[in-house]
Amino acid sequence: QVQLVESGGGLVQAGGSLRLSCKASRSIFNVNSMGWYRQAPGKQRELVAIITSGGSTDYADFVKGRFTISREYAKNAIYLQMNSLKPEDTAVYYCNAQDGFNSWGQGTQVTVSS
Repeated sequence: QVQLVESGGGLVQAGGSLRLSCKASRSIFNVNSMGWYRQAPGKQRELVAIITSGGSTDYADFVKGRFTISREYAKNAIYLQMNSLKPEDTAVYYCNAQDGFNSWGQGTQVTVSS
């Protein structure tokens, strides 16, 4: 089972940008898919963006046009570029890998102030 470590969260003003990173403990070349999820206080965890082994991407409607998911095999990492952040984007963001297991990182806090 792959181990995942997120980083890059923080406090940003509305309209700002952040780039989240998720580093895997091994090669992600054969991982079926990887993605970013988020969970706000009192809410369920929800899908933000996903990238498949073939390179296809998909986004939740509430981030389309603002967030971009990418992958870097050489660093066993995926990223989430978040632009035009809104206060409602405030949440803990989690990295996920579907590698035969349902693997999760520990999460990174993103706080967007108005």
